[in-house]
Amino acid sequence: MPPEISVRIDGEDVRVRGDCSVAAALRQAGYAATRLAHDGSRRAACCGMGICFECRVQIDGRERLACLTPVAAGMEIWRDA
Repeated sequence: MPPEISVRIDGEDVRVRGDCSVAAALRQAGYAATRLAHDGSRRAACCGMGICFECRVQIDGRERLACLTPVAAGMEIWRDA
C-alpha cells in the first residue's frame, strides 16, 4: 500500500494515498463533488483527462484541474473557491 500523505480539503486535514491525482484523493476522502456549478448543483470529474473541466478546484491558491494534478503533501485544496 502506498504511503499516506496529509492534505487540507476545504480547511480540513485529511489523509490520502500519495500516489494519485487530486481528483482520486478527493474521492478517497469521501468528497464526490469537486465544485459547484453556476446553478448551485454539485459537479464532479467526468472524463479523467482534462477535457470536461468539471474537476476544477483551487490548489494552493490557483485554479487547477484535479484529474491532471498529482496530489502532494501539504496541498491546500478548495472545492468551492
